Amino acid sequence: MGNFAHTPGEYDPITYVPHTESHGTKELWRTFWLLLGITILDFILYFSMPPSMFRNSIFIFFGLVKAYYIVGAFMHMKNEKVNLAMCILVPTMFIIGLVMGLLYEGHALSTY
Repeated sequence: MGNFAHTPGEYDPITYVPHTESHGTKELWRTFWLLLGITILDFILYFSMPPSMFRNSIFIFFGLVKAYYIVGAFMHMKNEKVNLAMCILVPTMFIIGLVMGLLYEGHALSTY
């Protein structure tokens, strides 16, 4: 009738279904729940504290922590070599420095 495998373990190229593997979904779900917890804590602190620079600093800190986990887990940067990570981080730090300098100088010009 055909060339079908009748015993378990035999390979049949027509009806073969490969064994599915996790591929790290457990780690992704763990990261998701961690990010959700950080976001909930962030919202609770942000809306329960009076407006201040300290509240904004906490908000920025939690944003940086979440960005670290997102880039590491979902963009797979934690598995890359150090040189590739530095190619992304160093220009980002220069851009942040540029924006900070421009904001400082822009404020200095408005005082005249």
